[in-house]
Amino acid sequence: MNSTRRPSDTIVTLATRAGFEVEWQDAHRKTQHVPENTLTVLLERMGLPCANATQIRQSAAALEAELSGRKLPPLMTAQVGRGIAFPAAPIKSGSHYRIELESGSIIDGRFTAPKGEEALLAPIDEPGYHTLVINEQRVTLAVAPRRSYTIADAWRTLHGDSAAHTPLLWSIAAQLYGLRRAGDGGIGDYSALAQLAIGSAKRGAHALAVSPTHAMFSAEPNRFSPYSPSSRLWLNVTHIDPAAVFGADAARAALEAAGASDAWSNLEALPLIDWPNAVTLKLKVLRTLYENFCAHERARNAPRALEFHGFCERAGRALEDHARFEALQAWQLAQEGGHGHWRNWPAALRDPRSPEVEAFAEANRHEVDFHLFLQWLAAKGLSHAQHAARDAGMAVGLIADLAVGCDSAGSHAWSYCDDMLQGVSVGAPPDLFNQAGQAWGLTTFSPRAMRTQGFSAFIDMLRAAFAHAGGIRIDHILGLRRLWLVPEGESTRNGAYLRYPLEDLLRLIALESWRHRAIVIGEDLGTVPPGFRERLDEHGIAGIRVLWFEGGHDGKGFKLPREWDRNAVGTTTTHDLPTVAGWWRGSDITWRNRIGQTMARADGRDPEQAAHEDRANDRAALWRAFQQAGVAAPDVAAPPPDEAPVDEALAFVAATPGPLVTFPLEDLLAQVEQPNLPGSIDEHPNWRRRMSLPVDALFTDDTFCDRLLAVDRTRGAATVPSSSASNASSASPEPDTP
Repeated sequence: MNSTRRPSDTIVTLATRAGFEVEWQDAHRKTQHVPENTLTVLLERMGLPCANATQIRQSAAALEAELSGRKLPPLMTAQVGRGIAFPAAPIKSGSHYRIELESGSIIDGRFTAPKGEEALLAPIDEPGYHTLVINEQRVTLAVAPRRSYTIADAWRTLHGDSAAHTPLLWSIAAQLYGLRRAGDGGIGDYSALAQLAIGSAKRGAHALAVSPTHAMFSAEPNRFSPYSPSSRLWLNVTHIDPAAVFGADAARAALEAAGASDAWSNLEALPLIDWPNAVTLKLKVLRTLYENFCAHERARNAPRALEFHGFCERAGRALEDHARFEALQAWQLAQEGGHGHWRNWPAALRDPRSPEVEAFAEANRHEVDFHLFLQWLAAKGLSHAQHAARDAGMAVGLIADLAVGCDSAGSHAWSYCDDMLQGVSVGAPPDLFNQAGQAWGLTTFSPRAMRTQGFSAFIDMLRAAFAHAGGIRIDHILGLRRLWLVPEGESTRNGAYLRYPLEDLLRLIALESWRHRAIVIGEDLGTVPPGFRERLDEHGIAGIRVLWFEGGHDGKGFKLPREWDRNAVGTTTTHDLPTVAGWWRGSDITWRNRIGQTMARADGRDPEQAAHEDRANDRAALWRAFQQAGVAAPDVAAPPPDEAPVDEALAFVAATPGPLVTFPLEDLLAQVEQPNLPGSIDEHPNWRRRMSLPVDALFTDDTFCDRLLAVDRTRGAATVPSSSASNASSASPEPDTP
């Protein structure tokens, strides 16, 4: 037998050691093999060059040094009440250690470990970020509670630990940009969000799920997908209400000074958002407010100026980096032949710590401070909305949406370039819903950097997501276990799964969830690995179940409400799927055919016509489920395509047993069109649709209010014991918020 290893075998070995899955199962359960050239490119993009035998050996040695355990990592995760295992290599039996707990207490001890076996540290019963000191080496121990803060915990926090039962709660989901309010300039803002939170809380809602509020590109207003942000650390400044901090008179004066009163009103009247013009105009008005603030308040250290200064001090270097990026990108785009992507900037400007970037910031301090000012206003606006929700009686309040990645051209990738994957796009392999596969043009954290940098970038992102919310929804939470990566410029099929340290990430999420007293929901739709949902359940993370995907166990019909997952959040639809009215009518089928997403059929039938015929069968099946559930009359035929049974769909989902259900505004208003059509760019008005009614008019609309009342009555009619509404007893440790 020939024992000589071929180069391809070595590359496969290196890729496997680096965390890539060299084989994977497609949606048809067929095993697929990742091509060697794809592995080569992906390894190089991870900082593991392997173009020749020498590079392969060097990369393998570097990777082995990271993974061998010969050196302790800067951070290790653990769970309360469980022993902590350390690799044997860096610890000698009898070594003294000291643990400095966050509370200030000290634990002293010595390791005892048989030769060659793992050294065990006694369980720590206090959650938090503690410091382990061994032979002058300091390691952070992130000790997490057994599970995340749950909906039942939020209810007990609101009503006291004596609450015997947790009602089945409900919430509304809103696309923030699509909210309407008089004076908003054509883009939904944080003031409209606060209004919606107060109005829905008064009618019984205990949460308000919001589209991502991540920072976008001020200099490139044509980039407006909330799931392709510049940074997941900071906020979208286009949602600022200019009157929120400085008052209506100041905002009106700024608008008049900008000569934009008529344009402002015209933008508000549009059915679709004109992002380039609306963003440009709002920034013009905000800049006028900034100049007035500098001249009249900052110059004399007025109270608001001191508040602004304190905000910047607390936010620190990360906020300064983002503001510098915003100013730098605008300056670069203003140059002849300038580029928006920082990787195309002059070499010195690609490094946020370079002397040239420092010099730019000093020379353009006023401009950099303008972007700090915008983040201050945005934070105040979003924080006010969360406080308004809680003050109005919500147990949870806002549920922020955490995008799966960020735009590789943005400030997050620029300022955290050592932590991010470069030259790849996060996406999804071909499946039954998207047969061509997907590449979202996003990047995210490198698992290698996570380990070597002590998960600092991931923790920073979690804290930013939790900062102004009572919960977070993690988009594509499957990415905590593995992500489909595609080399930039390659076909979406030419990718591979990269594994992530799931247990470490789940523990960090649980720890930050408790520190912020905020729930966690994971968008676990798609091809879900076996056992993954059970792992989420163990860690107190609720999944999501969507009406369209809840088919019966036999592949026929739809599950009845009582059959839905008791540990997941139920919903009629999501931003990427058709509304109830749109699904019933088949609008999504028409749209997909229009943009070329329908596939030719082997039987020669017209694909659009066949899809509509299949939808007719699905409508009949769903109507039967409505009748069996008692939300539709048993002796009434299913309504025609143009008369969607919206009320029945809402009642059906409201009757499901999960701890929380959520209803998109689009369905509560019986709107036909969905916010986003995956796979389209300009063919469909993605992320541009506005609500048919302003927020204040929603709560005077009889149909809308009747739907909320019906949902509230259905959810309030049943309760579940608190012990079964979460995955662990209420005695689980609750760390103090720092």
